[in-house]
Amino acid sequence: MNDPRIKSLAKTLVKYCVRAQPQEIISITSSLEAEPLVTSTYEELIRSGASPLLQLSPAKTTELFYTYGKPHHFDKVTSVQRSYARHIHGSIRIEASPNTRALSNADPKKQVRVSKALKPLREILIKKKWVITLFPTQAHAQDADMSLSHFEDFVYNATFSDRKNPIAAWNALARKQDRLIKRLKGADQIRIVGPGTDLKMSVKKRTFINSPGIYNMPSGEIFTGPIEDSAEGTIQYDFPVCHAGREIDGIRLVFKQGKVVEASATKNEKFLLSMLDMDPGARRLGELGIGTNYAIQRFIKNILFDEKIGGTIHLALGQSYEETGGKNNSALHWDMIKDLRKGGSLYVDGKLFQKNGKFVDGF
Repeated sequence: MNDPRIKSLAKTLVKYCVRAQPQEIISITSSLEAEPLVTSTYEELIRSGASPLLQLSPAKTTELFYTYGKPHHFDKVTSVQRSYARHIHGSIRIEASPNTRALSNADPKKQVRVSKALKPLREILIKKKWVITLFPTQAHAQDADMSLSHFEDFVYNATFSDRKNPIAAWNALARKQDRLIKRLKGADQIRIVGPGTDLKMSVKKRTFINSPGIYNMPSGEIFTGPIEDSAEGTIQYDFPVCHAGREIDGIRLVFKQGKVVEASATKNEKFLLSMLDMDPGARRLGELGIGTNYAIQRFIKNILFDEKIGGTIHLALGQSYEETGGKNNSALHWDMIKDLRKGGSLYVDGKLFQKNGKFVDGF
């Protein structure tokens, strides 16, 4: 609680991300490990005049849910859950896991059922104010191959919480990203080239969105929704993906007419295939994102940070974001990262847009 960077992050979450107003109901969802940030965020919400709604759960409860849950737990939502989604004005979710592999043995079929059941609630909540962030724990530090103190430095640097005026820094990044979006106006063909990768897709008449830390903290990306039947070619992902308590590595996907027709992984391939078979939309792209946060330069096995790495792109299988013009519908939204910093290139309508992780005209 004495770390001023915690209070700085809490102020950013409340004043910049959810822009809390008097009498608004803003939920804080987390585990007990995040108590210092939860407390500071609660204080900032009270000071703003908002009404905080705390949802703190011991980390073990999720594992117990998948171990002992009955069919109705996985397939139905309760009236309380529906009321919550309808009545809150915004939400702050703070990741703080003491064990990022706690769900490694959970039945993926149950996880798919839960994802499908919660989809209507997600569609309500995503239209409101929300933000996801992370509080440093030993487990996340271990994933990142760092000591806890070094990982804390990494997190607070990535969120600009170690700067004198974090909100001003996020506004400056927003302006830079606006300039990139202007350069992409009217674009059609996107081509991603790199080791094991040559993938084309169309973004014709789709909208690129500026993500300057409002919904993800940290952020630093621009993104859109590719034309659903346009992806052609192969992509080999450089980093493992951590999803639903599992680590999937060596992912290779082949697209034809926008659909994944071949998929393989060197680790947890069976789980990858089960996610792709979740529903028809799970094998099509819902998002193309370009990372712009050059304060993040190393992979830590956490998609909240990894997809923002300056010099990378990420593609999400599944659900599109409505504001991009995307039309793909799925209970899945799964981001995977391609590193362009060593031998990678990004082309827009045949012209080089980025090479080796650097934008051609600077950034």
